[in-house]
Order: sequence, then C-alpha cells, then structure tokens
Amino acid sequence: MARVRLSVAERREELLRAAIQQIEERGVSAVRIADVATALGVSNALVLYHFSTKEKLVAAAFTYAAEDDLARLRKLLGRRTTALRRLRAAVRWYAPTGQAKGWRLWIEGWAVALREPALRDVTRDLDLQWKAAITEVIADGVAAGEFHCPDPTSTALRLTALLDGLAVQMTAYPGAVSRTRTQEWVDEALARELGLAREALTTPSA
Repeated sequence: MARVRLSVAERREELLRAAIQQIEERGVSAVRIADVATALGVSNALVLYHFSTKEKLVAAAFTYAAEDDLARLRKLLGRRTTALRRLRAAVRWYAPTGQAKGWRLWIEGWAVALREPALRDVTRDLDLQWKAAITEVIADGVAAGEFHCPDPTSTALRLTALLDGLAVQMTAYPGAVSRTRTQEWVDEALARELGLAREALTTPSA
C-alpha cells in the first residue's frame, strides 16, 4: 500500500513520535536511526534528511515530549476553578500514579543529560517551567486565601522532588511502592505544604 505523502512538519512529527517510542523501549544509548526508520517503514536516509545525526534526533524528540507535557500542564492550570483544584489536578497528573509523561523516557533523559549538554538544556528547561507553573498557582491560592504557604517557590521544589523520586522508584523497581501508597504520600505532602487537612483535597469545594 502506498504511503500517504506528508508535509515536512507532519513527517517530522511522525519521526519524533517514533523516536520517543523507540527511546522508551530501547534506551537512548541503544536506539539507532535504523530503529526509528524501521518502525515507520521508511529509509534511514529519510530520517537523516530531517535530523542529520542521532544526537539531533534525540534532542528534538525530548524537546517535542517536553513541549507536549508543558501544553497539558498549562491546560490543567488554565481551568476556571480554584487554585487548589488546579494545583491538585496538576500534581496528580504529574505523579507516577497519574497519566503524565512516560517516566521511562524522562529517566533516560536525566541520565543522558549528565553527558549531553543539548539534552541537559531540554530537561532543565522543562524542569524550570514546571516549577514556575506550580509556584504561580500556589501563589494564586495564597493570594485568594485558599491556603497558607510562606514560600511557594520552595514548596514547588519539594513537591517536584518528591514526585520525581517516587517516579524513579516505581519505574526502576516495579512493585517497590504501590500506586495506592504513592498517591497517599503525594496527597499528604501537598496538604502539609499548604497547611490543610488531607481531607480538604477531596472535598467538593476543593
């Protein structure tokens, strides 16, 4: 069957999605241009036409994944509801028990970023934007009198550190921590940081 002719932008997006899938399955160090090409039934030359090296393909794939995650985060935080509802939704989405980004992909990214400056810039930018968004919604809640938090920036850092650490445990060591226990810890940490009872996170007005 003949392949549908795609625009340059559509083709790049197709290649990036395939690259993300291959990175999640094989890891950054093992994945090859040929793996991405084979997954789509195209030639290596086509992949190299759009991304001249594997390193550029990998960096572009992580950038694409980061932009997708940030778009979803902005959508959650842009809802017309209380700051607490927005914050709770964002934290639960990002947590390893939610439906956030593929954690295996990002753990791979963190590891490779230790040696690859281009990928380090991508992961750092995502991290900074995530923390800034969480800090902003916490500050909104404080200003509205919904909860008390003397240092929203530090709270955002502690919450994301907890979520990242739990994600590593659940991804690297399946079964080490149950999804139920993880969600309990996340809710407890969020309530503690905001000076609320944990029950306040699940009440209809929250």
